[in-house]
Amino acid sequence: MGSETSLKLPIIDFSNLGQNPGTAEWDLVKLQVRKALEEYGCFEALFDKIPAEIRKAIFGAVEDFFDLPLETKRLNASKKPFHGYLGQYPKVPLFESLGIDDATIAEEVESMTRILWPQGNQNFSNTIVSFSEQVSELDHIVRRMIVESLGLEKYLDEHMNSTYHLLRVMKYKAPETTETKLGLRSHTDKNIVTILYQNQVDGLELQTKDGSWIDLKPTPDSFVVMIGDSLYAWANGRLHSPHHRVMMRGNAARYSVGLFSVPKAGYMIKAPEEMIDEEHPLLFKPFDFVQFLGFYYTEAGQRAQSALKSYCGV
Repeated sequence: MGSETSLKLPIIDFSNLGQNPGTAEWDLVKLQVRKALEEYGCFEALFDKIPAEIRKAIFGAVEDFFDLPLETKRLNASKKPFHGYLGQYPKVPLFESLGIDDATIAEEVESMTRILWPQGNQNFSNTIVSFSEQVSELDHIVRRMIVESLGLEKYLDEHMNSTYHLLRVMKYKAPETTETKLGLRSHTDKNIVTILYQNQVDGLELQTKDGSWIDLKPTPDSFVVMIGDSLYAWANGRLHSPHHRVMMRGNAARYSVGLFSVPKAGYMIKAPEEMIDEEHPLLFKPFDFVQFLGFYYTEAGQRAQSALKSYCGV
């Protein structure tokens, strides 16, 4: 089923904003972020701090990886669900991806790079780290605005320190047809915040609260910012975690890069008491993200309409 509406996401401009809370400009953007995440769970961000050469280089690095032989790509394995190399799934034959843990830490990225290129590939490592560092600045701004808008400033340091950054690079092969083919099935993200950057091949679709699908066509060089189930639970349902999917058509491959802020293993995600009242009763029991992710990839988790509710709903 294709998209049912041409409704566009809110576009929010973070350019020249800086990390300066308390200014009139900051408060205006913060209000826009809160409204967008309540209504859509998602918005389009303009963020000019990432140089054009880094934006261009990231897709060169992505293509370098996907051009490697399959047996080489599979060397990047991980015991964590949805980390490492993913591909060769019969249900989504167009999709493959690579997860890079601690993508803002040069030593970690270089260690992973040597698995794929034993002789080293400094250009790949440098590009991944530079891009991740600069996009993580947008992640920090958005999350600080969310915390402030919820009146939870006393939890800000704990919230920021509870996560690490996973960079996932994704390829959707061209279906070589004008018919629409499934690139990635409908799902909600499970982490805190996801920031997506794509080449100029569209395909990402977002489901609105009324069940309609928006065919997203981001403006060139913008980012799509989306919240996941972990932030939805922490905010006790005050923000929306949206279903989204990728639908492909045509003769061009789609490349996208996603920076995910991911809760650390052992950290318990728990709605602050300020988020719970008569109008907003507690929705979820405290949970460990890694254990929740493990459940999500079981048969029961995959079958559930909401894995989060099935796992820890009150």
